[in-house]
Amino acid sequence: MRAISCLAALLLPVSALAQEQACGGAFPDFVAGLKQEAVSQGHDPAQVEAFLAGVRQDPAVIEADRSQGIFQTPFIDFSRRLISQDRLDRGRALGQQWSGVFDRIQSDYGIAPGVLLAFWAFETDYGSFQGDFNTLNALVTLSHDCRRPELFRPQIFAALELYERGDFDPRTTTGAWAGEIGQVQMLPRDILENGVDGDGDGHVTLKTSAPDALMSGAKMLADLGWRYGEPWLQEVTLPEGMDWSLTGLETTMTVAEWERLGVSARNGALDDGRLEASILVPQGRGGPAFIAYPNFRVYFEWNQSFVYVTTAAYFATRLEGAPVYDAGTPQPGLSGPQMIRLQEALARRGYDVGEIDGILGSGTRSAVRDMQAQLGLPADGWPTPELLSLL
Repeated sequence: MRAISCLAALLLPVSALAQEQACGGAFPDFVAGLKQEAVSQGHDPAQVEAFLAGVRQDPAVIEADRSQGIFQTPFIDFSRRLISQDRLDRGRALGQQWSGVFDRIQSDYGIAPGVLLAFWAFETDYGSFQGDFNTLNALVTLSHDCRRPELFRPQIFAALELYERGDFDPRTTTGAWAGEIGQVQMLPRDILENGVDGDGDGHVTLKTSAPDALMSGAKMLADLGWRYGEPWLQEVTLPEGMDWSLTGLETTMTVAEWERLGVSARNGALDDGRLEASILVPQGRGGPAFIAYPNFRVYFEWNQSFVYVTTAAYFATRLEGAPVYDAGTPQPGLSGPQMIRLQEALARRGYDVGEIDGILGSGTRSAVRDMQAQLGLPADGWPTPELLSLL
């Protein structure tokens, strides 16, 4: 199951009432607070009662939220697990089947077909499994939970608006454990703001309409900052004597500057020399290397997992015709428990690694790179048993 698909910064502010009743307490009292807030926002009381009638907590949602261990998997293993020849073949076939929709997406938003096809594949296996969690129960459960109520509570009121439009059934609408709906998995507020009636039937139906789902996903990416017609990721070859401390999303240079340092495309040529870009080595100096263009950062507005984002962006390039990356011979990494020990050690030294969860995210990579430099190790951001031992 993937990480949350949008950032709290993209949501409406939580009201004063919601701040008081943001999470916890008896569940019936929490639901009563939701009803009161919905009515205060101008929703019809009868509609609110009908919408929230029978809502319940779902313990399986909390269990799923606490167990996202798949994101502890290193990039090479993760990408090989998600990208198969069958997924490539089906993606290319669907690209042909819905070529008219993808032509509209390229014309309207400047987004290549592979980008949406990759999300479609990873989120729901091209629509074949969209999740069977009751969406309203999931959203209310996560809002009542005190881990991230500010992220989920606004989604309840967005779902209420969809219900009032006739595009959400609180009893039968299902999706992912985190409340995402449809073939490319969008949260209710994203559907309100970016839903597109791609098939012209007067409704935005992301579960059953591929044109609606793909056009809505494209509009959402555009609204998140996708730059029209620009690339997102490309495999590169790095020079001997590379300064590894320059790798990572924290460092950007123009493509022309990277070329002067000896960075070259593994296949073809690098893009516009004026574009700002970063060099990524997801498994350190011994593994594959990529140049990440500005559009790569938009992926993090969809999903916050570094390994997921890099894999989705890479798969999009494969669907556009890029060859399999050169896996190289990366150094052994850390197990989940070892990564937690590393994060704890870094946090004690004052680094902000985010949640200590055993996941090698951007914050942990940045801290590792800085620590490696201090210890005289190649600062490639890839944590090894040697680094853990030194710490």
